[in-house]
Amino acid sequence: MSPQSAGNTRLKAARQHAGYASQQAFADALTQAAPRIGLGQVEVSVRQVRRWESSSPPWPRADYQRLLVHVLQLPIEELGFEPPWQMPSAAPGSAPGPRSAAAPAALPIPRATNSVQPLTIGADYSSITAAHRRMYLSVQPSHLHPTVVEHTRLGLHLLSETSGVAHRLLAGALAESELLAGRIEFFDLRQPTEADATFVRALQAAGAAEDALLGAAVLAHAAFIPGWAQRRDEAAERLRAARTYARRGNAKPNFFAWIDAVEAECESICGRHADALRLITHAEEILGAGADHNSPEWFTWFSPARLAAFKGSTQLKAGRLAQARETLTAALAGLLPDEGKQRTVILADLAAVDVAQKKPEAACTRIHEVLDQLASTWYATGMERVREVRHALDPWADADFVRKVDDRLYSWQTTLSALQR
Repeated sequence: MSPQSAGNTRLKAARQHAGYASQQAFADALTQAAPRIGLGQVEVSVRQVRRWESSSPPWPRADYQRLLVHVLQLPIEELGFEPPWQMPSAAPGSAPGPRSAAAPAALPIPRATNSVQPLTIGADYSSITAAHRRMYLSVQPSHLHPTVVEHTRLGLHLLSETSGVAHRLLAGALAESELLAGRIEFFDLRQPTEADATFVRALQAAGAAEDALLGAAVLAHAAFIPGWAQRRDEAAERLRAARTYARRGNAKPNFFAWIDAVEAECESICGRHADALRLITHAEEILGAGADHNSPEWFTWFSPARLAAFKGSTQLKAGRLAQARETLTAALAGLLPDEGKQRTVILADLAAVDVAQKKPEAACTRIHEVLDQLASTWYATGMERVREVRHALDPWADADFVRKVDDRLYSWQTTLSALQR
């Protein structure tokens, strides 16, 4: 099967990432947007959307272009359309420019043109992707991120020089690399806008690889962005799409348990604690059922200990402090030695439990543990949790044990490191 058989995967990926699960929903959104941008009554039909998502999409007329760009927030050339005139900057295989420090746009996935690379190129590129996956556990994110980004640029260029199995293998590895870049941007560097655009690129590459399971992983990660911003409906739409892709990709039960955990965290942040705990219970039942949990080698971010960390965080937000302490303590004990980033989050949540139970000195002891870990394994999400705990410690701000925490939080080295990252 050729890479083009899935149709215009770039437009489809952008549509689904924007929250429009069906072609009908997308057509309705385009029609409703027309009066808002001064186009009057322009009706977009499902048939039109279907043509745009075909393997040979027609170049949209001017008013449709305005609508597509407005609704999807991406340039028209990066939605899988080829203009009827020659555009050197958009030629397949052309090297993309540097990523903007602001909101980087999705890059077009080139179609296979001719095979000038050896058949081993997909495996060679994938081996580097796998190395970056392992490095994520120990290499400073500000050091690893530029390397991963350059790797994705190489992969994008190579796609136009491969075909067949090598093309699909390369596209899958590119999707994983884009996913890793997005995870670093969101969790390690706290750059949600950049991460959201990167996840679009990851979804487009997964579409080119026809890898539904990898697409599900991208969509579930993308749900964190609106979820953490308390845009519940948008997060829920992305998670519905993730579950659909997971079913299509014959995901194992533990993959669905992870999606439950992602949704639970989003629901908890939005204040829906009962719904969050129900989802956690369902995920625990899945993991406890003894089913086959073999997963792709890139599925490295979930385990029973990680689920317990989700659960403890949810219990903390729900005010179930004794349960949260017990759950988080068990989660901490279940972590592997190389899971330093997750360790910072669990320790910070335990410190938050201490504060809520009026044990400020114990909370400060926990914070020092987190800062020790962050000194060797930086994780912006962990530092954010620390700052939340420090804010809760304000009633004890004059105590010596709190001042010692402040001395570490606002030392020259810590402050400069935070600014540099």
